This record gives sequence, C-alpha cells and structure tokens, in this order.
Amino acid sequence: MYLNFFNLSKEPFQITPDPSFLFLSPGHKGALASIIYGVEKKKGFILILGAVGVGKTTILRAYLEKVDRQKLTTIYLFNSNISYANLLKYLLRELGIMPESDEIPDMVRQFHQALMEEYDKGKNILLLIDEAQNMPVDTLENLRMLSNLETSSDKLIQVIFSAQPEFEKTLNLEELQQLKQRVAVKAVISPLTREEGLHYIQHRLKTAANSDQAIFTTGALKEIVQSAKGIPRVINVLCDNSLITAFGYGKKTVDLRVVREITNNFGIRRQNYLAWAGGALLVAMVAMGYLGVKHRQQLIAAKGPLVVAQTAKGGVLAKTVQETGRPAPLSRAERSNVQRVVARGDTLAKLIVDVYGHVDPRMIKMVKKANYIDDEDLIIEGTRIVFPSLERK
Repeated sequence: MYLNFFNLSKEPFQITPDPSFLFLSPGHKGALASIIYGVEKKKGFILILGAVGVGKTTILRAYLEKVDRQKLTTIYLFNSNISYANLLKYLLRELGIMPESDEIPDMVRQFHQALMEEYDKGKNILLLIDEAQNMPVDTLENLRMLSNLETSSDKLIQVIFSAQPEFEKTLNLEELQQLKQRVAVKAVISPLTREEGLHYIQHRLKTAANSDQAIFTTGALKEIVQSAKGIPRVINVLCDNSLITAFGYGKKTVDLRVVREITNNFGIRRQNYLAWAGGALLVAMVAMGYLGVKHRQQLIAAKGPLVVAQTAKGGVLAKTVQETGRPAPLSRAERSNVQRVVARGDTLAKLIVDVYGHVDPRMIKMVKKANYIDDEDLIIEGTRIVFPSLERK
C-alpha cells in the first residue's frame, strides 16, 4: 500500500514472525544460543520464557531455518491445548505413521518404535511447543513420562517449551515437580530497552528499504518505543499504522504528530496516563514510609551503626546512613549504566540497594521508567534490569 511511496521493497513491520527481519537483542541471542546448545547436547527439556509479543516464536522459526534436516526431525505444535491421546496421534501423523488404535499404550509403543528407527538413521526428534502455558497439566505430566523413551546414553526426543511467564506457576504445581526438575536449559526474553527498541526499528527499516532516507523523525521513534514498552509486536503495530497514516496525509516523513495520533487511536496514551497515575500514588505511599524510616535512621545514626530498613514485604527500603550518619558515597556503579539479572527472592528495592548503595522513591521511579516496569513487586526471575547512571545533585 505504502511501499512505493516510502521506497520500500517489502513491509518492514508485519506482525507475523519473519526470520528475515530477525533482530537479536541480548535476550534473543541468549534464547537462540540456549536452543542450539540444548538440542545439540540432547538435554531433553528446554524452556524459553517471555511476555506476549517479545519474539519467542520468531526465535523458534529462526532456529528452524538453520537446522540440519539430515540430523534432526522437527515437529511444531501450534495448538498446545491438547489432550495426551490427541498429542500422541499428532506426533505419529507428523512422522507419517497412522495410529494402529486409539489406545494410549499402543500409540506410545508405536511412537517409541518410530523414535528408535529415527535414532538408527542418526536422527533425533525435536518437538517445539508454542504457547506452552495453554497445555493441560495432565498432558504435561504424560509428556514428561514420554521423555523416558531413551537409549542407555541418549534422549530420543527433545522438547522446547515456548511460553509466557505464567507457565512457571504451572510448573510449580506439585504434580509437575518432576517435569520442572527435568528442564535442563532455560532462557528468558525480556522486553527491549529504549536503545534496543530504536535499533530494532532502524534494523527493520534498513532490511526493507531501497535507500537510506530517514522515514521517521527522532521524536517519532522515541515516542513509539516508549509507548510500546519494549514489546516488538506493539512496536510493529505502531510503526505500520504510522506509515499508513503518513501515506494518507501525503507525508514522506513520519513525525511526532502522526505517531501521537496513532497512540491515541489505540488508547495507549490514556492507558499510560492511568499507569503513571497509579505509579505516582505508589511512589507517594513509599515516600511516606521512607520519611518515617529516615527519621528513625537519623535517631540511630547518632550512635553510629549502619541502618538497613525493610518494607513490609521484606524488600530493602533504605540503606543510607553509615557510622558517621552521613549518606554513603557514590560508587562506580552510580556513574555508569549497569545491568542485573533478577534472581529468585530479589525485589526491585533490594537490587537498587545492591547497585547504588541506597534507595529512595526517586530511584525506584527512575529504574521503573528505564525498564517499563509498572509494578515493582512483579519482577520476573531471569529478566535483565538496567540501572541508569546517577548524577550527584
């Protein structure tokens, strides 16, 4: 529709996964490397986690583009909401085998025989399960038992789970503890940072462009990345609609006004305002608690000990008073950007203290804004958090 107008060879922002537009952020590189390693080393179960739209399916398809079909037979399961019996039928049919009966033991025997035949040919079976969070618990547990089909030295089938973060809650169920323990490789794809988001847009435009003309203004790009909160799929939707609108207006350049029209049409600006209002209320509440803690620190500081206050949820709230009662000096981390990977039991406040040496409501707000975090009590294990540099006021 707008390709000739903007001198593009193909649409740069389709929402369908297209490996030719593959953009490898650190998180995407890690996920792809985890898949390659897990499959080559026959680790059994591999888990790829990420929020809706971060690019999990694109990574899976990018991997499939490069596999050696002489050594690996791949089966892609798009609909994971499937019973165990139907899963076995699907696996057999994908291998070109008609089930001899509808009885599960018979289908398991057939599948095991097929796995052995592939193994004798020097090939392994890889099952990729997209949207794994939708798979019934009973199917997951039986899939774990299906993985017991192996030789004395090798797994006969590898399984990749591509899922949203809530899948971890499913794996924590008591009946799935054995399956969880068998997940040998895990990677988390985080939303793009602001810098990565800008590079993502420029990469897709460069891949599709016939020239080096600047289609988006700098302000328009920044507005899109901020509104999308680092989610590639949302970036694609906003960019595509911005190009269509600019084309309709006869504009060769997408400016900030066009982008804001699109974000308003999608209700994104209003939603961001509501999220900001909720965040402001939370910061105000934290600030009230912080002032109370600060008063206690000043009282205790006269006696010299180090003060570490904790919130009601167990997170460290403040660590600002040394034996002298004065604020802790800025560390090297405060003068340059650093990153941390969220570990089990971490809170945002605790990580801020680890990086900067202390925490206050301004820091919480700054780190949340830099990482598109709406609720500091909901940070996902395994995700990367960027801590911006501080400037002494």
